[in-house]
Amino acid sequence: MTDSPTSDVPDEESNDQQTDERQYRPPGDLAQRVFDMNPVSTVVIGPKGEFAFANRRAVETLGLTSEELVGRAYDHSDWNIYYDDGTPVPASENPVARVFETGEPVLGFEHWIERSDGSERWLSSNSAPILDETGAVEYVVVAFEDVTALKRREERLTSDHVRHLEFRADESAVPPSLRTEGYETRIDIDSVVLLPDGTTVQYMGTADLSASEFVTAVEEVPHFTDARLLSSIDGYNRIEAHAEPETVSQVFSSLGGRPRDIAIAPDEVRFRGELPGDVDRRLAADGIRQFHPDVELVSEELVYSPHLLYDVVADALTERQLAVLDSAYFGGYFDTPRTSTGDELADRFGVTRQTFNQHLRKAQLTVFRHLFEKSGADAR
Repeated sequence: MTDSPTSDVPDEESNDQQTDERQYRPPGDLAQRVFDMNPVSTVVIGPKGEFAFANRRAVETLGLTSEELVGRAYDHSDWNIYYDDGTPVPASENPVARVFETGEPVLGFEHWIERSDGSERWLSSNSAPILDETGAVEYVVVAFEDVTALKRREERLTSDHVRHLEFRADESAVPPSLRTEGYETRIDIDSVVLLPDGTTVQYMGTADLSASEFVTAVEEVPHFTDARLLSSIDGYNRIEAHAEPETVSQVFSSLGGRPRDIAIAPDEVRFRGELPGDVDRRLAADGIRQFHPDVELVSEELVYSPHLLYDVVADALTERQLAVLDSAYFGGYFDTPRTSTGDELADRFGVTRQTFNQHLRKAQLTVFRHLFEKSGADAR
């Protein structure tokens, strides 16, 4: 009598199970390493409602150290969590509480938080349960992303008003060469471009200073590292200035608005710019105080502003494409003769001339597509 051939052969179902376990169970400490280096902010809430684990990205986003975060209750009274309209999120509506209560994931939850340093962040989160052997919720995993920049862009596109603001700083902000009695200088801010290395390039113009005086005055400002004359036409001079890491003018740009001009008198400097109508002016004041602690708001005006092609095109471009197009235009790349070459602009962005040209061509194509196609035949 022969033995059954199945007696020494592993069960097929058992093999499938072992294969699944190998597929889903990473070797050694890989799971911990993946969790920690995950580019998406991720935290794990324990059964007592405490932060059990937090990866590096989560710690950075929340503005806390790992020691400050782990062990803290997810519904701690220090957390300031709000809906879009500024209404506090009740503890019962917190996604973590809902997952613990229902055992069901809560996806796409948007809210904003006030961090311990006073800054605000818009977050979009997805929360899901980890069940124990009995099917009860043991842990809740929350993955979230900082969508502050996206929300500000949306607000800029949906706002039909802009807020014109004017801030004043005392004589300590006046460049030494411009501390002349009875003389005021106005400098127009054409554009502020953020470069990949975190520095900025600012394009400015004035008819109140000679070319050499203009360059000297700008280089006297501490955060500017160099200035280059772009053009001098009919007494109006335009320059390109490199700044590390940022400038007062960039404060307006970072909030979805734009700088307009700077008025410099012997005893004060006035910074003028605009913000979307639904952006709090205090954010601009706080940003400028990083440079001039004594700055004060001296005027404010809410002005109706219909949506323009720029807003639509800016939303369609990537940040890099918009920055490249901005630099090319205000840097004089399209002028005849050119005041900035492709090599010079590519060097600013730390890329090859070929890569710079690719970004520029894609940006131009997007602009033309919106002008000639997206607008519709009747609009032409």
